[in-house]
Amino acid sequence: MSVAEWVALNQIRSGAALTPAGIAGATGMTRGGISKVLEKLQSKGWISRETSPEDNRVQLLALTRQGEHVLPELTVISDDNDEHFFGALSTAEQDMLRQLLKKLADIHQLSNIPVD
Repeated sequence: MSVAEWVALNQIRSGAALTPAGIAGATGMTRGGISKVLEKLQSKGWISRETSPEDNRVQLLALTRQGEHVLPELTVISDDNDEHFFGALSTAEQDMLRQLLKKLADIHQLSNIPVD
């Protein structure tokens, strides 16, 4: 699973972005890029797409049962990867890194980049 797939899956799970355009806007990806990510998630059986009843140009995204089932396992893998990678830093160093990343995101006006 790619980072982009993980981010898109979490956006759908949270209900923050339930359309391809919404996910593209929330992540800073292009619509073409997010389309490829969503195709991969759909081919794995983790998401479904339906045409909006209000506007047939809009696709509504949802997690499938299989997607809901695999998400806790993927969360554990993600958390373990974070711990392995960032665990080499002390708590103070992790806090400093978080502050520095936030500062860079603020300076460069990158509001869609999670630093926590």
